[in-house]
Amino acid sequence: MKVIDLTHTIRENMPVYPGTEQPRFIPANTYGRDGFKETLLQMYTHTGTHLDPPAHLYADGMTLDQFPVSQFIGKALVIDCRALQQGDAITMEVLKGYGEELTCAEFLLFHLGWDKRWGTASYFEDYPCVDEEVLDFIVCGAYKGIGFDVIGLDPIADAALPRHKKLFQNNRIINIENLKNLELCGSHLFWFSCFPLKLENSDGSPVRAVAWFE
Repeated sequence: MKVIDLTHTIRENMPVYPGTEQPRFIPANTYGRDGFKETLLQMYTHTGTHLDPPAHLYADGMTLDQFPVSQFIGKALVIDCRALQQGDAITMEVLKGYGEELTCAEFLLFHLGWDKRWGTASYFEDYPCVDEEVLDFIVCGAYKGIGFDVIGLDPIADAALPRHKKLFQNNRIINIENLKNLELCGSHLFWFSCFPLKLENSDGSPVRAVAWFE
């Protein structure tokens, strides 16, 4: 079995969404004093490679702990968007070449190659985003989730988050952000999982996103 890690490592001084604080790893117990090591971790629920549920935008939306665990595993398809330029839209023209696999997938993962910018200022530049037609296609489908190797579904400068709102308004779906290594997954269906921490009333959670091939 071939397994690919699609997850950025959580560390202090890592990229975070503008305006939030970076994670802190605070020593709580030490080998010398206590005979074991334990760390107090402080971070936002949307740190690193993470999931958004509807509760991220809507007070009455589903939280991550309300989803069945089966929501976080299934067949995925990578949509290669690397030919797009900064600020371009991801259109149905990009998706149409994937044929029947497009509707057989349970997760659509959009690969912009932006993970190669991780740790640089350019990671926060104007990455391509899905347009209205693609978003309509997604919300009318039966997808468990969508994902991106960028920091947001909406443009980073758009604080109104219209794509997030439309995605979550009437759908039991998750959104995955800050993926990596999608170029290693090929252009056909593969197994994918993105299990979150089981936090009560969770508006989001870091995940260990993984692809595997039997």
